[in-house]
Amino acid sequence: MYRILVADDEPIERQVINKKILGFFPDQVSVFMAENGIEAVSAFEDNDCQIAILDIEMPGMNGLDAAAQIRKAHPECSIIFLTAFDEFNYAKRAIEVRALDYLLKPGSDEDLINVIEEAMRLADREEDFEQETGAVEGTLAGDISFAEAEDQAGDEEIASNIIVGEVTRYIENNYKEDIALQDVAGLFGYSDVYFCKLFKQNFGKNFITYLNEFRIERAKELLSDPQINIKDVSIEAGYRDANYFTRVFKRMVGKTPSEYRNGVLGQ
Repeated sequence: MYRILVADDEPIERQVINKKILGFFPDQVSVFMAENGIEAVSAFEDNDCQIAILDIEMPGMNGLDAAAQIRKAHPECSIIFLTAFDEFNYAKRAIEVRALDYLLKPGSDEDLINVIEEAMRLADREEDFEQETGAVEGTLAGDISFAEAEDQAGDEEIASNIIVGEVTRYIENNYKEDIALQDVAGLFGYSDVYFCKLFKQNFGKNFITYLNEFRIERAKELLSDPQINIKDVSIEAGYRDANYFTRVFKRMVGKTPSEYRNGVLGQ
């Protein structure tokens, strides 16, 4: 059972997010809610949460300060910002706390759910690592300097002209690997949050959504060959965990991989 904190000072917004999460992940999650940063830090700790979804502008303590406290105590957790404020100063702070993603309201359900699924995968990976070694390992990339992020903002026009082709080629060549947004951002010399923004501007969706869509299309091609078993399809499509692959495939396609294969082969 994944434990997710949702912090937002608007009661209706909290309930909307809660309903979306429970609707997409029934029987998989426990959702805990807070209306400000102080409550968020306390609720995250009290309920041993693995994932935090935080608004930024909240009374008492804002989401950025709450995230900094949560990250300090739980370096392995996933932090997702869901905010209406698209301000560079906020993005710089999000870089500092190593946010998994920085989503703007109103955003698509697909982007939010894909990011949560990625956070779940990271939580599973962290649990496996702890069981194997008894140690705690951070799952996200290191800090990026504010000066570097500011320099990047001035290169946006140039970056927009090359990012589509370069990133597309990179994903085509590496989708089978365990790649994350932080890996690609670092490869191209960008901070995580700036790359999030740049990617969304050029592709119309966030990185995790795009990567999942690419992998699922590849999986569909592989499933048309009855000689390839489902587990191998999962690996060839870039999913090391077959259960995670089945969960993502069913949500995005509306059928399990086996059901999809049966439908294709039965035509």
